Amino acid sequence: MLDIKWIRENADALDAALAKRGASPLARTLIDLDEKRRAVIQTAQDMQSRRNAASKEIGAAMAARNAELAEKLKAEVSAIKDQLPAAEEEERQVTAELNDALSRIPNIPLDDVPVGSDETGNVVKHAWGTKPGWNHKALEHYEIGEALGWMDFEAAAKIAGSRFTVLKGQLARLERAIGQFMIDTHTESHGYTEVHAPLLVRDDAMFGTGQLPKFAEDLFRTTDGRWLIPTAEVSLTNLVREEILDQEKLPLRFTALTPCFRSEAGSAGRDTRGMLRQHQFLKCELVSITDADSSIDELERMTACAEEVLKRLGLHYRVMTLCTGDMGFGARKTYDIEVWLPGQDTYREISSCSVCGDFQGRRMNARYRGKDDKATRFVHTLNGSGTAVGRALIAVMENYLNEDGSITVPDALLPYMGGLKKIEKAA
Repeated sequence: MLDIKWIRENADALDAALAKRGASPLARTLIDLDEKRRAVIQTAQDMQSRRNAASKEIGAAMAARNAELAEKLKAEVSAIKDQLPAAEEEERQVTAELNDALSRIPNIPLDDVPVGSDETGNVVKHAWGTKPGWNHKALEHYEIGEALGWMDFEAAAKIAGSRFTVLKGQLARLERAIGQFMIDTHTESHGYTEVHAPLLVRDDAMFGTGQLPKFAEDLFRTTDGRWLIPTAEVSLTNLVREEILDQEKLPLRFTALTPCFRSEAGSAGRDTRGMLRQHQFLKCELVSITDADSSIDELERMTACAEEVLKRLGLHYRVMTLCTGDMGFGARKTYDIEVWLPGQDTYREISSCSVCGDFQGRRMNARYRGKDDKATRFVHTLNGSGTAVGRALIAVMENYLNEDGSITVPDALLPYMGGLKKIEKAA
C-alpha cells in the first residue's frame, strides 16, 4: 500500500507510474478524499476542544454565581456531546473509504522496469543452457504421463472436477523428489530457513501481501471465513506482521514447500490440457525480509537461487524482466524464469521473483529499527518461486523423454529416487 503523504507530495509521479501500468490517474481523487478526511477530523477535534473549553467555563461561571451563563454552557456541552458520535462515525467512514482506495492501487515500478502493456513488452535478461537435441519426436507432458500409466486426469475429474491431476507410482515419487530436492537446495546451499506454516489464513494475512481486497475472486474461501493460500508467500511474509525487527538481524530468508490453491477465475480456456494451470499445485516458495538499502541486491540473489535449481536439473531456461503492464500488483520489479518445454516448443514461466519495496511492509505494519535509530522504517519484502514443483515435473518429463517413451531421472534427483534411474511404463 502506498503512503498518502507520499502521494500528496508526488501526485504527478503517481499518475505517471499508473499510466505505465495502463491504469487511469488517481492522485487527485485520493488527495480529495484525504482533504475530506482531514476536514472531518478537524471538525471533530474542534468540537472536542470546544466541549473541553466550555466545561471549564461552566466552573468559572458557577464560581462567579452566573447561573444563566452556566446553564447556557451546559446546554452547549450537551449539544456537542450529542453531535460528536456522528462526527466520529463520519471520520471512520471517510478513513475507511480512503484506506480502501489506497489498498487497491498497484505498486510503483522501479525506473529501470521496461514500459509495456502486456507480455510482449517483456525483455530477455539472459538465458542458460541449450535446447535438447533429439532425433525422436517431442511430446507434451500429459501425452507422456498417460502413455506411461502414471498420470490420470479422468480419475482426478471424478474426484474433484477439472484442473486437478492424479499422479501415481513412479511419477508421484518423481514429483515428491523434485520438491525435496528444491527445499534441500535452498536450505543447505542458499541459507533459507525452512518453515512449516498454515495453509489456511485470515483476512489480515491476505491483505498484508496484497491478495485482498482486489483479487478475492482468484482465491478459495472456507466456510469459517479463512482462505486457502494461493502461495506460501502469504504465510511466510506475514511471519513479521506487526513486528519491529532489529536491522542487524536482516535479511530474514524463509522457504516452504506447500500445496497452493487458486481458483484461476481469470484463466478460462487457458491451458485446459494437462497440469500446467491447476487449482491445487505444489510449490517451493522463497521470501526475504530486508531493509530499504538491500532489497534490490536481494532480488538478484533470490533469482540466482531459483536459477540454480534449474541448472542442477539441467533444464534450459531464460530470465525475463517483466514490463510494467505484465508485472504483479505488489511488485516494483519482477524477473520471470521461463523453462523450455520441448512438447509445447516454447518457454513457460516456472518462477517469478519480485521485489515489493515497503508496499507489503506498510500493509502488515512490519518495521525495523537500526541500532542507533529512534525512528522505525517499514521492512522491504521479496518473494519468488524456487520453483513451481508441478511445472518442474513437466519440464523434466518433456526434456528427459527417451525414444521409447521412458523418462531418464536427472542426476540431481537420484538421491531422492530410491535407486530408480528411469521412469518406465506401469506394468
